[in-house]
Amino acid sequence: MRMSVIGTGYLGATHAACMAELGHEVVGVDVDESKIAALQSGDVPFFEPGLPEITRRNLDNGRLRFSTDYADAAEAKVHFLGVGTPQQRGAYAADLTYVRAVIKDLVPRLTGDNLILGKSTVPVGTAAELQVLADELAPEGTTVEIAWNPEFLRESHGVEDTIHPDRIVLGLREGSTQEPLVREIYASQLAEDIPFLVTDLQTAELVKVSANAFLATKISFINAVAEVCEAAGADVVKLAEAIGYDDRIGRKFLGAGLGFGGGCLPKDIRAFMARAGELGADQALSFLREVDGVNMRQRDRVVQLAKQLSGGSLLGKRVTVLGAAFKANSDDVRDSPALNVAGQLSLAGAAVSVYDPEAMANAAKVFPTLTYAQSLRESLEGAELVLLATEWQEFRDMDPQEIAQVVDQRIIIDARNVLDPAAWAAEGWQIKALGRSL
Repeated sequence: MRMSVIGTGYLGATHAACMAELGHEVVGVDVDESKIAALQSGDVPFFEPGLPEITRRNLDNGRLRFSTDYADAAEAKVHFLGVGTPQQRGAYAADLTYVRAVIKDLVPRLTGDNLILGKSTVPVGTAAELQVLADELAPEGTTVEIAWNPEFLRESHGVEDTIHPDRIVLGLREGSTQEPLVREIYASQLAEDIPFLVTDLQTAELVKVSANAFLATKISFINAVAEVCEAAGADVVKLAEAIGYDDRIGRKFLGAGLGFGGGCLPKDIRAFMARAGELGADQALSFLREVDGVNMRQRDRVVQLAKQLSGGSLLGKRVTVLGAAFKANSDDVRDSPALNVAGQLSLAGAAVSVYDPEAMANAAKVFPTLTYAQSLRESLEGAELVLLATEWQEFRDMDPQEIAQVVDQRIIIDARNVLDPAAWAAEGWQIKALGRSL
């Protein structure tokens, strides 16, 4: 099937390449000329395992191309909307400027019957608003239907999550006849018995933000319990393991530590609260304020622990921060807890050296005043305090005996609870972690 994907950021570029991998003829469209030039040459402008390979493969076989011209998108009849919905400046609500711009730029160029499938995470009611706008802008004799098909990508697992999703959700307006067409788009995935859920537009819009709010709540819950564990002398890692065996709870996302970040969870829960308020249901989601508060408090708790381990003052202390991306296997530093903590340590007077396997360039754009090492060993040289802030495998695999030869003081904060405390203590390290008495 011929289709367009509007927006070639993380979501759009991944979706475009994966749709081509599934056999469709795809054009990715974006107004960013440098991004399009990079993608068209086969260079993915962000780190996502597996994506460069399928992008180049489908560019070579002719099923995938990229363009800055909306006229190229208009050649298709199915269009995926995948632009960003950032948090509004000075408010919690989502900024729909880019979403509306797609409708304004694309719809007047369309002919015949068209389907626009929204992938972006938007406030409930957005699809209906866009349908009114599309009806106003559609040329005579042209029909445009807005449906919602939310994405459920995890950064660092985007390719797998697109080609083999755990569910496909389709939101349609009343009386729509587009379900068979969407089933055709996802035919190869539906052949794998992947659940296909058809809902009204409002439910489809709420699915992704509700899922993110639940995950954020689970993470903040275990971090709140970690505070109690510290006060009581308990071990939050063992506690999480114990409650995780309960099928009603599960072990995933019960990792106490520095908290969540990235371009989705923080902004999505805030936009969810804002939209609930607009709908008169603000009390229903008031608990998300504390979820957000617990998450942000984790960063300060790590900074205070670093200060405590440094004798009460960070002034002049040589601190190594391992990690800059908000999660492992990503170069995304948006609302990164690791980078936020590194910045706070620097502002407190520490000489901070940062190392991340993939996110160094992006981190330097946000915090250019920090020092960025070119290797793990270089970052550790002369350190008086080491802080593991992003759970990269390279950091998990560190040999405490080996790196003890490089640092000045054997003090480490495991802010992700991924190291073996006994192994580090055996090599003379003072190791601290949130929610544990080590």
